[in-house]
Amino acid sequence: MKISIINFNNLEKEEQKQYVKKSSGDYVVTLLSDQLYVVLKEVSEKKQTAEKVRMVAGAIARDVSKREIKQAIVAVETLTETFPLVDKAVLITAFTEGWHLGTYSFATYKSKNPLSEKTELVMEDNHHVADFVAKGKLRAEATAFSRDLMNELSNVLNPQTFPDRLQEEYANTGIGVTVFDKAELEKREMHGLLKVGQGSKYDPSFVELAYCGDDTKPLVALVGKGVTFDTGGISLKGSRDLSSMRMDMGGAAAVAGAMKLLAESNAPVNVVALIPMAENIPDQESVLPGEVIQYKNGKTVQIGNTDAEGRLILADGLIRAGELGAEYVVDIATLTGAIANALGSRLGGVFGDEALQLEMKKIGDENGDFVWPMPLVDDYESYLNSDYADFSNISSKGEAGSITAALFLRHLVPESAKWLHVDMAGVMMSREKGYYGHSATGFGARLLADFTERVSK
Repeated sequence: MKISIINFNNLEKEEQKQYVKKSSGDYVVTLLSDQLYVVLKEVSEKKQTAEKVRMVAGAIARDVSKREIKQAIVAVETLTETFPLVDKAVLITAFTEGWHLGTYSFATYKSKNPLSEKTELVMEDNHHVADFVAKGKLRAEATAFSRDLMNELSNVLNPQTFPDRLQEEYANTGIGVTVFDKAELEKREMHGLLKVGQGSKYDPSFVELAYCGDDTKPLVALVGKGVTFDTGGISLKGSRDLSSMRMDMGGAAAVAGAMKLLAESNAPVNVVALIPMAENIPDQESVLPGEVIQYKNGKTVQIGNTDAEGRLILADGLIRAGELGAEYVVDIATLTGAIANALGSRLGGVFGDEALQLEMKKIGDENGDFVWPMPLVDDYESYLNSDYADFSNISSKGEAGSITAALFLRHLVPESAKWLHVDMAGVMMSREKGYYGHSATGFGARLLADFTERVSK
C-alpha cells in the first residue's frame, strides 16, 4: 500500500471540513476519494524551523510504518507550501533526516519488531533535491549509529568489544583506528583509566579515531566518555533500575557518530576522536575512595567518590589531546545528574570558551542537539580542595555539581587549546515523540560534526 503526503490548503473545501474534524497534532492520516493521504496542518511562522520539520517527518514515518504502508510519496511543493520560511535545501535535508530517524528502532532482543517494515520515503525529484536527500540520510545514519551503540547491552558492548565494533564500522571510510590495550595504557601512564577499570573483568581500552579531509585545517580533538556500564563502583548507586547505566558511554557514542558523519560527508576537516573505555563496577580489585591518582602531566587527584569516575578517564583523553597538539578540544559525557536538574531532558550544558559556547548553541538550535551555555565559577574551585592531593574528584559542597565537574576537567585541558565541555547526562534518553523513540537519543553526533566543520572554515 502507498500513501501520499499533501498540504491542507490543497484540499477541496468539503475535504478540509472533514480533515478539521479528524485533525490531531501536526497531521492526520485520512482516506479521501478512495486514496490514503497524510494531510499536513498549517504551521505557524514561529514554528517554521528545521527542527519542527524533523519532528513532523519523524512522527509521520513511525506512524505509517506501524500501519505497514510500504511507500510514502511526497512532492517538494507540499513541503515548501507547509514550511515556506525554511530554506529548501535545509527543508529537504531535515525532512529526510527526521523521516529515517523516526523509523529507527533497536529491537535486537525482541521477538517482534513493530517497525520491522519501514515505510520507504519517495521524494518527487523534479527539483534536483537528490543531494539534499542524500545528506539527510547520512545525518540520520550517523545519529542512528550513536543510538545503536548506546542501546546495546553491556555484556555485548564492553571495553574489549567496543574497539572491535568501531574497527568494523569504519573499515574503508578513511578513518584510522588505533587501539591502546592495558599494556599500552600502562606505558602511556593513563592512570585515571586504569584505576577506574581495575575492578572489571574487562580490561580498559583507549581508542583513537583519526580523519583528515584537509591537513591545512586546525586539529580538532573530540573526547568522549566511554564507561560501558557504571554501577558507581565501590560508591554504589542506589537506584532500583540501573539498566540505563549501559548508556554511560553516550559521550563515546557521540564522538563515534560524529566521526562517521564527517568521514562519509567527505568534510574538509582535520579531526581526532579520543575514547577512554572502562567498566566501573565493585570488586575486590576496585579502586577505593581515598586513593590518589597521579596523571601523566604530574597533577594528582584524590578520589572522594568512585561514582565520579567519568572525569577521571576524560582527564587521560584531555592530556592526550594536548600531546597531539589539538587547537580545539571538545569533551562530551553523561557526566552529572546535576545538569539534568538544571536544564531538564531537552538541553545539554556546555562549558568553557564563551565565544565557542555561543557558537555551539547556535549550531544546536539549527540541528536539534540543543545546548545551553553554563558558567565556570572560579569561586567554586575551593570546593575541589584536597588535603592529600592537588584536588579531589568531587565537591565538598552539595551544590553546583555540574559546574564543579567542569572545573575539575579544566585542570587537565591543554593550555594552548580552545576548550568546550558538554554535559549530556540529561539528554541521553527520550520518550517517543517526533523523530525520537523510547530509547537512546544519539545526542551529540550531529552537534560535534557540525561544530567541527564550523570551526574549520
